[in-house]
Amino acid sequence: MGNLVNSLKRFLGNKNTVTIIGVLLGVVVLYFGYQWRVNQAVSPITVPYAKQEITSRTLITDEMIGTIDVPQSLVNSSNNIVTSTANVVGKYVTYGAIIPMNSLFYNELLVDEDKMPDSAFADIPDGYTIYSLSVDLHSTYGNSIYPDNYIDLYIKASDTDGKTIFGKMIESIKVLAVKDSQGQHVFESATETRQPAELLFAVPNNMYSLLMKAGYVPEGGIEIIPVPRNASYSANPGDTQVSSEYIQEFILNQSVMLPDEDSEDIETIPNSGDNTNNNTNDTNTKKD
Repeated sequence: MGNLVNSLKRFLGNKNTVTIIGVLLGVVVLYFGYQWRVNQAVSPITVPYAKQEITSRTLITDEMIGTIDVPQSLVNSSNNIVTSTANVVGKYVTYGAIIPMNSLFYNELLVDEDKMPDSAFADIPDGYTIYSLSVDLHSTYGNSIYPDNYIDLYIKASDTDGKTIFGKMIESIKVLAVKDSQGQHVFESATETRQPAELLFAVPNNMYSLLMKAGYVPEGGIEIIPVPRNASYSANPGDTQVSSEYIQEFILNQSVMLPDEDSEDIETIPNSGDNTNNNTNDTNTKKD
């Protein structure tokens, strides 16, 4: 027994032996550490996914969700992936986003109901009103008018002699939204074709009054026509303003002037930036 102990001591006391043992232990540690890391990376984790396309502002229900196993490494590489079905059901898809069929869910695309305002009515400053212009597929040039486009509004009418009046009423007006007859945004779905029914604009209250008066002229009177322009027109918008004093007076002559309107002017909307965030102090034309 003593000889065995002495032999073991001499063996362990040999520097080469110690080096070899250290190398072997290092290899073993590296091997098992590598295996553990690989298993962690490829071990599946169950996460929710969309069984159908889910469009903007849609309430997510159980029927829309399935589960799928994905590598743990995929989840670890992205802090935005939702890993629990409970954190998806009852949420809404944020405005302007679409969750495609078979896609995973991401935190940045999900919001609670109280944080889902209609973007067409968000951030409208005091003194402005939303104006809705009825349209159809034909009057939008085959769905060629998009949100954030700057377009012109023309009118078509007949004067007292039966002659046709056609001209630009308002120039460089920003389209806030394009909606269908159900109030859904036309361009928020990649798979569903929706027909345009209204264009929404934000205008100063007195410009809103002028537009509404034009729309309420008896049938056969005044038709408001949206006219799209090119990309440069939208990229470099001018002030939103009434283009023709003649057209303005023609519209006003078809209606009764209310006392509190006598001193109001039709204002322009400066478009040096977002036209909904600027004050409107410039006067385009005055009412008599």
